[in-house]
Amino acid sequence: MPVLLGLLGVLGFSFTLPVTRVAVDGLDPAFVGLGRAAVAALPAGILLAVWRERLPDRATLARLALVALGVVFGFPLLSALALRELTAAHSAVIVGLLPAATAVMAVARAGERPSAGFWVASGAGLAAVLAFAASQGAGVSVADVLVLAAVALGAVGYAEGGALARDMGGNRVICWALVLSLPLTLPVGAIAAVVGGVDAPADAWLGFAYVAVVSQFLAFFAWYAALARGGVAKIGQVQLVQPLLTLAWAAAFFGESVGAGTLIASLAVVASVVATQRARVGRATPRTLRNPPPGIDFSR
Repeated sequence: MPVLLGLLGVLGFSFTLPVTRVAVDGLDPAFVGLGRAAVAALPAGILLAVWRERLPDRATLARLALVALGVVFGFPLLSALALRELTAAHSAVIVGLLPAATAVMAVARAGERPSAGFWVASGAGLAAVLAFAASQGAGVSVADVLVLAAVALGAVGYAEGGALARDMGGNRVICWALVLSLPLTLPVGAIAAVVGGVDAPADAWLGFAYVAVVSQFLAFFAWYAALARGGVAKIGQVQLVQPLLTLAWAAAFFGESVGAGTLIASLAVVASVVATQRARVGRATPRTLRNPPPGIDFSR
């Protein structure tokens, strides 16, 4: 069940880079990166009100700030800025580093201890992604560095959010992260919209709608629930399939060719994911959820 939930989240995330690329062709990247979180905060706030949620305690607020730093501000904004210059396919290869970064953060933030077999399998998947990147002849640019920074911050948000979801449920984690970030995302997103303009084609607005509703909100319900139930390091490796899915969507959006090298990388990554799911990962015993909401909570 955790793996299936993880795959569901990854499926939602896999469209993010291509549709963001479409969105930033017509809209300001800062608006796309932060405005999406401001929009997603509306349904998040409604759910918290329906569940009669109280403001989390100070320690939980600090942890939610880390979640927001990674998945509300860091990854969305930096990736949107980078996609003004990079193709979705190029960015997808770099984002292939995210599972390895998440595993490292799982050790630091989620108290997990992956076995040697896990690291070998994870390293094999990472090597497959890097080999694929090398085969594309991609050089390192400022935009590449922005994506790498987005990966690093995204890993922080994934690991902290997955660990926190063990206590409060994956849906409450992303809802609170979005609502608590609203005092920043709303004014900054509004200013970016005014400065950059909102006179954009329909496909740009459709891309923005997708990242606001799915990438920034719904996909996290399944993803954080999977991380909480299956372990941050272990389930995080499921995301190794995301770059390959993204390449498929990028080909559909931009007509980019998918050659034999992509197919070989796909098979290698899938094999790595299977191996990581068989490897042992020690982690702290999840605590009982406190005051679970009456709504649907996949993390149970």
